[in-house]
Amino acid sequence: MRRFMKSGLPACQPSLLSNLALRRCFATSAQQSPGKKLESILIANRGEIALRVARTAAQHGIGVSTLYTTPDEHSQHAFASHNAFNLGDDTAGYLDGKRIIEIAKREGCDAVHPGYGFLSENADFARMCTEAGLIFIGPSSKAIEEMGDKSRSKEIMNSAGVQCVPGYHGTNQDASFLASRASEIGYPILIKAVKGGGGKGMRIAFSESEFESQLISAKSEARGAFGPENDAVLIERYITQPRHVEVQVFADLHGNVVALGERDCSVQRRHQKILEESPAPNLSPELRKDLWQKARAAARAVNYCGAGTVEFILDNETGSSFLWK
Repeated sequence: MRRFMKSGLPACQPSLLSNLALRRCFATSAQQSPGKKLESILIANRGEIALRVARTAAQHGIGVSTLYTTPDEHSQHAFASHNAFNLGDDTAGYLDGKRIIEIAKREGCDAVHPGYGFLSENADFARMCTEAGLIFIGPSSKAIEEMGDKSRSKEIMNSAGVQCVPGYHGTNQDASFLASRASEIGYPILIKAVKGGGGKGMRIAFSESEFESQLISAKSEARGAFGPENDAVLIERYITQPRHVEVQVFADLHGNVVALGERDCSVQRRHQKILEESPAPNLSPELRKDLWQKARAAARAVNYCGAGTVEFILDNETGSSFLWK
């Protein structure tokens, strides 16, 4: 269902990263279709995310199509373009990649902007967009795939000289084998779902006696959150006095990567960030420079393109820094 609107875009502050992402899209468009100007995009998201992208697109003279579900039909983003399409009664419509691509193709869009959340980190969706002749405004499907698999990403980062937290990141999921590796690494141990995110599928075992029950619990939560086939875990040394520092990066199609700054995200509840502070306080110039350099190396290692975040764990006891994800 299409909604035609005569009103203009709602007032909203443009997002720096939306600007950067759209500029990156110009570059992608030029490489994929030399001489072709980007005319229109489909925003595959809702709420403030969709509003920011729509506002930035308008500043660049790019037309937009938007999506909404029936529960969202009175939300601002549902009125953010002349072409708004109802995905049905369920918010799961925002995850229907096939239908979203069909709408984008039918409306003659050049690109799809996934925002963040929903399909933004779905490698299959990024691949489907490319195969359909649409520009996916975000990392390549290969980069999403490699960084989405925590075990694979840690292999890549270690090979690139970006140190990860000591642990076991292999494919052997035998409980006895994992328990023996945990003893070698040393307790406490963090058990983490390989395909996880959002703090799901994570448990801490403080001793050998806790390991089995925490492993079962982590795998059970991973199956419930990410699907029955996604219960594989990795194990790492749990850092008891950490700081969580993230570096914002932006990369182009030619291997150029810049670090835009860092933020401290250590204040968390249930592995979810509550407060972020930038620039991160109490970092020495040497450590800040080192984190920026490692963040750029991490992006280059997977041929990352677009805006992204590289997360680090700092061990306050030893002063060491490790790539988190």
